[in-house]
Amino acid sequence: MAEVARLLAAIAGLLAALGFAVLVGILAVPLVKLGRTFDSATRALTEMTDHTLPVIDEAAKAVASGNVQLEKVDKVTTAAADVSQNVSALTALFAATVGGPMIKAAAFTHGVRRALSVFGSRSKA
Repeated sequence: MAEVARLLAAIAGLLAALGFAVLVGILAVPLVKLGRTFDSATRALTEMTDHTLPVIDEAAKAVASGNVQLEKVDKVTTAAADVSQNVSALTALFAATVGGPMIKAAAFTHGVRRALSVFGSRSKA
């Protein structure tokens, strides 16, 4: 009987080992597929990185070029503001130096014409 018990224990151990081997085989399939998925994700990420870095470099160059253009526009705007101030000062200077005497001359001319018209209308009458 002891031998039968040993034989049954050996068969039970063999069945347990076979069951464990089948279980490991069944669990190995999803693990292999998961490994392939990780490999595929790694390749996709590498490709995306390879394509993204040149785009980022180009964007940095475009921003740098835009900054250069903005500096040029700033210089033009500053020059235009200076010209505007100079024209305003020149206009004020012209009005102060020429405008006053021109107004006086125009007023004098108007007064002379008025006087002549009044004087001319008296001599006709």
